[in-house]
Amino acid sequence: MSVRPLISAQNVGISYRQRTGVLKHENFWALSDASFELYPGETLGVIGGNGAGKSTLLRMIAGITDPDRGKLYRQPNISANLLALNVGFKPELSGRENVLFSGLLLGLSRRQIVNKIDEIQHYSELQEFFDRPVGTYSTGMRARLGFALAIHADPDILLVDEVLGVGDESFRVKSHAAMKAKIASDKTVVLVSHSMDAIRTLCDRVLWLHQGRTIICDKTDTVVEGYLDTVRQVVSEQRAKDRELAKRLEAEQAPHI
Repeated sequence: MSVRPLISAQNVGISYRQRTGVLKHENFWALSDASFELYPGETLGVIGGNGAGKSTLLRMIAGITDPDRGKLYRQPNISANLLALNVGFKPELSGRENVLFSGLLLGLSRRQIVNKIDEIQHYSELQEFFDRPVGTYSTGMRARLGFALAIHADPDILLVDEVLGVGDESFRVKSHAAMKAKIASDKTVVLVSHSMDAIRTLCDRVLWLHQGRTIICDKTDTVVEGYLDTVRQVVSEQRAKDRELAKRLEAEQAPHI
């Protein structure tokens, strides 16, 4: 693309210090060699197995975490909002109070939040629970509150971590419709999901991460097909190993004549 990217990462790595014993620590590289570019108005999907570094990547894009190595370019004065199930809501505060608190952290003014709060409450469909402590919410209710806040915050880059696959059917339909509306309005979106249907439907390009490394970042169909072929191969090989192990155990347990 000839358009200048909003975000450009080259061989970035992010490490966390882990305790491995008494007075012993080592660095764990959640991202070890990730490269990608994010362009204005596109929806970039991020896929990979558990522990691939997807959520860490979103935290880096949001500016929550800085890379320990590699090069990261970010256009000046852009805002990125991380929409996830665990968005830092304080359990002792009500939904309304959390919207005010989290909205300020997202860069909104108090007046902006107050002007939007009725819309957020209506969109979340939490009704009287909006004024009850978030600690009493189910996972689906937290997801509704987080999604409603993020959609109305309207950042330059919307970062979505798995939330589209959680909650009841009406919430999934509503969240997909909202995402499609954002995409149609040329909003820049980064979507992490294990749902290949959502990735195919919503994304222009896809970044595939494996053990903190970029495998490929390309057009959606190309990356998804390669990913699914690899998953099928891994599953097939594991089933073959399981069958072989079962045969050995059966032979060992068979009575000797």
